[in-house]
Amino acid sequence: METNQERDESKILLISLCVIILVVVILAVVGFLLINKPKEVIQGQVEATAIKISGKLPGRVEVFHVREGDSVKEGDTLVHIHSSVVEAKLQQAQAMTTAAKAQNRKVDAGARTQIIQSVRDLWLQAQAAREIAQKTYNRMESLYAQGVVSAQKRDEAQAAYKAAQAAEDAAWNQYNLAQSGAQQEDKQSSAAMVTAAQGGEKEVEAILQDQYLLSPCNGIVDEIYPQQGELVALGAPIMSVLRGDDRWITFNVREELLRDLPLGKEIDVVIPALGEMETKAQVYYVRDMGDYAVWRATKATGEWDSRTFKIKARPLEQLPNLRPGMSVIYYPK
Repeated sequence: METNQERDESKILLISLCVIILVVVILAVVGFLLINKPKEVIQGQVEATAIKISGKLPGRVEVFHVREGDSVKEGDTLVHIHSSVVEAKLQQAQAMTTAAKAQNRKVDAGARTQIIQSVRDLWLQAQAAREIAQKTYNRMESLYAQGVVSAQKRDEAQAAYKAAQAAEDAAWNQYNLAQSGAQQEDKQSSAAMVTAAQGGEKEVEAILQDQYLLSPCNGIVDEIYPQQGELVALGAPIMSVLRGDDRWITFNVREELLRDLPLGKEIDVVIPALGEMETKAQVYYVRDMGDYAVWRATKATGEWDSRTFKIKARPLEQLPNLRPGMSVIYYPK
């Protein structure tokens, strides 16, 4: 039979076990009541406008005047591209312009003095021949009237006179044409050829202007694509420049958090890379990211699919050390 001492020991053990269980339950309840829900954290990153630098000149990269990470100002020379083919085309266009101008001067100046003089001599000869033929015809006409010569002789003299008159008129027209110079249509055509040649020259010069590519803005050289000495095609991007005055922060948030992020709201953000710096930013952009960005419900019932929205906010103060790619933390309240 169990002794009194053994019963007492069993009773004490049972009481101790109950006390321990009670303490554990109390601690669990207190812990559950004291545990706080984890703080919501939304992480975003800094972004900036990247401008791709390209030109109209296909050629070989001669030299880079900047390196990745360099700060540049608007108008700074970034790269020199050399193209011997386009330079040869420029020389060709310049030669065509010179030839067209020379031809235009020739047309404007009219015929040479020697040509005008020779045509004038021919006209004077024709004039002298016409005078002789006229005198001969007048004598034949007089002799015919006296019955000395036949009608045939008079007619022959008359025909020779008329032929001399026609030759004189033709010579005079040639002389007058040589003095007047080219026709108005010829002058206009020659001037148009000069304009066309100059246009071709300016076109090649415009292409050659892109042999030195300049920075379109103040910013930072983000990435350089080709290597020095490589060939680049027409319009191929050479490098990208990040605008120095255009920085924003992008967050991707679930739609149930949008009520705290309306357009125009100022929010407090933290930038870890700048020593946990706290600053303010203003929301200026809200857009649905589409069906591919959806937080799916994990249960069959009782939950719903939450869409994801892209939020953009712009810092309200200038931060010179703020770089694209830096993380930014936002704690919803």
